Amino acid sequence: MDLIHIALNVADAEETVAFYEQFGFEESWEFQTADNETRNRYIADDSGTELQLSDTDGEAEFSAGSAWDHLAIGVDDVDRVFEEIDHYGVDKEPGDQPEAGARTAFVRDPDGRRVELVEPLE
Repeated sequence: MDLIHIALNVADAEETVAFYEQFGFEESWEFQTADNETRNRYIADDSGTELQLSDTDGEAEFSAGSAWDHLAIGVDDVDRVFEEIDHYGVDKEPGDQPEAGARTAFVRDPDGRRVELVEPLE
């Protein structure tokens, strides 16, 4: 069994693609729904796992509920990435999490979702 993709509703696909491209995601394909109201753009990481970014005309606010917490992205240097990327808010500045064996930080994407930056501790 393989994880194929995670679907995210987004207010502005262009802005969201640009945000995730900062982590090395690249556009892989896209399609428009039959009614032309929703554009689905796919971006993939190096392993081929995709994020499906669904941009529906007129939808700009989303409620995630309490089941969704964050998306974790592995990086080589949390501090460098934290300082260099354009983000939309900081939930937690870089810090070691010895119990998890990682250095982490939490930022927000264009629609306010939490994105965890993870660097393994050596």
